Amino acid sequence: MLSLSEKSSRVSSVRTRRSPTFVCGALIAAILLSIQISGYLPVFWVFFGQQLSVKGSCPQVDALLPTQNAHVWERTRAQMATGVFKARAVDWLAGAVRIPTESYDNMQAVGVDPRWDVFADFHAYLAGAFPLVHERLTLRKINTYGLWYEWTGSDAALQPVLLAAHQDVVPVEPSTVSQWAYPPYSGYFDGHRIWGRGSSDDKNGLIGVLSAVEVLLENGFAPTRTVVLALGFDEEVSGLEGAGELAKALLETYGADAFAFVVDEGAGMVETFGIVAAFPGVAEKGYLDVVVRVAAPGGHSSVPPDHTSIGILAALLVEYEENPYALQLSRESTPYHTFQCIAEYGLTVPAAVKRIVADSATSDTALRALEGILGKDPLYRSQIGTTTAVDVVHGGVKSNALPEQAYAVVNHRILAESSVGAVKEHDTALLLLLATRFNLTYTAFGVPISSEAGAPARGALALGEMYALEPAPVTLTAGAEARAYRLLSGSIKATYDTRVGADAGGETVAVVPSTMSGNTDTRYYWGLSRHIFRYGHGNSAGVGPDEMLNGIHTVNESIVADDFVEIVRFYVTLVLNADEAGGL
Repeated sequence: MLSLSEKSSRVSSVRTRRSPTFVCGALIAAILLSIQISGYLPVFWVFFGQQLSVKGSCPQVDALLPTQNAHVWERTRAQMATGVFKARAVDWLAGAVRIPTESYDNMQAVGVDPRWDVFADFHAYLAGAFPLVHERLTLRKINTYGLWYEWTGSDAALQPVLLAAHQDVVPVEPSTVSQWAYPPYSGYFDGHRIWGRGSSDDKNGLIGVLSAVEVLLENGFAPTRTVVLALGFDEEVSGLEGAGELAKALLETYGADAFAFVVDEGAGMVETFGIVAAFPGVAEKGYLDVVVRVAAPGGHSSVPPDHTSIGILAALLVEYEENPYALQLSRESTPYHTFQCIAEYGLTVPAAVKRIVADSATSDTALRALEGILGKDPLYRSQIGTTTAVDVVHGGVKSNALPEQAYAVVNHRILAESSVGAVKEHDTALLLLLATRFNLTYTAFGVPISSEAGAPARGALALGEMYALEPAPVTLTAGAEARAYRLLSGSIKATYDTRVGADAGGETVAVVPSTMSGNTDTRYYWGLSRHIFRYGHGNSAGVGPDEMLNGIHTVNESIVADDFVEIVRFYVTLVLNADEAGGL
């Protein structure tokens, strides 16, 4: 096996190709393109920046090709390069798409709500489509529909690896069916793309993993290191019944920090600034839904007070939007490392930006300048600060009756360096003056803040927690403890470099650590490993600019068939590399 030591390696230059991407990759691409606008650059830095070189700020590893398992890798590589295999892969994924495993916010418990029953049909499909997987691997079902496969290795001393995905999909809005190019559960293949709900979120990942295991079994591979697959069934509505229960079972069986690494859905590859870059998510923002509730006396609307409960609520929501959280770009943060990598390898990153990024490693003035540049773009601003979004408002029951209750739900996505507690404290302080102005008693997250001291209050304000999740622990990407990240990076590069049509000895993809703004099933797996990656591999070759978005969570969800084959190849490469990496 090639060394996993950190090295500098050539990064692929790009002129005409485009790649499909998950949300995080598209986000970063849009951010970086917007920063080219000259008005975003402090003029003084164009002329007086101290450094230009950013080399060494984003170490890369070489492509990692299996050596002990080279014969298996070569056979599977040849097999997966054929049209016969592509047709088979299309059938695998299309068949999975045809089963509408929708999950809904209001679903009741498994065994009570009949809408879960479709997952039994999906399991029957998987058993028929992947016979060797179901013959050779041990399958346990957790909470009826959670799937836990174990491919037991020959060396119990090696930590297992965990590959995760989810079976469920977001529902198709009936009123949008006519907008689909092909029926949303047809799994139609037009010779280029596979169409249908789940084709790019996340049945491509789930079927990709199972396809890889089936192919490896067909080629006689028997693992040394145990491989575990965990397939939840309600990720789109919280993951509590699926991954939440799977995590409990895995923790009880294997123990805390028992896995060498975890790979679940996440960002893929994108072309930006003249390079192809892969964006594995090594961090995930936290989450807090705050219920802002105002109560005030009712009555007939012909004799209204100066401010109704809805009017007061409106003022409170304006206060939220006019006072966003301060940006916080630190040298230790993942977004900072993301931009360091782009500045180092991006062929068309403006020279002034390269200067600022280089200087920011040691200069606080440059760091604040970089923060200011990034903060001018709403997409990147969301990566370097806690965000606020007013998502739900409700109040009133009749046009001639004063509303006695009004409430809103305010969503926060929490910066990795912050916490749920810090956000609660911020929100509590933010609304205190308005609570006083409107003469409201004020309770925040169960704690009385102000009461009817001196005079009766005209109403009540209460802040409550609807749902909270701390920011995820950040996975290491450098140093002696980052062996799993280097193995993942080398596997990404090896898959990319050996894709069909790749030039032998050509330049490669840059692997760039990134942050997921959305939350995945990995929220339940924090106790299983300190090395968690959110990554969905994609092939950047031959994909047009109109195909960069795959209709995730909207109409016309689809995936390029060649891209799906590359996902299967990535998992084959990752499993083989992990199997012979004794130092994980």
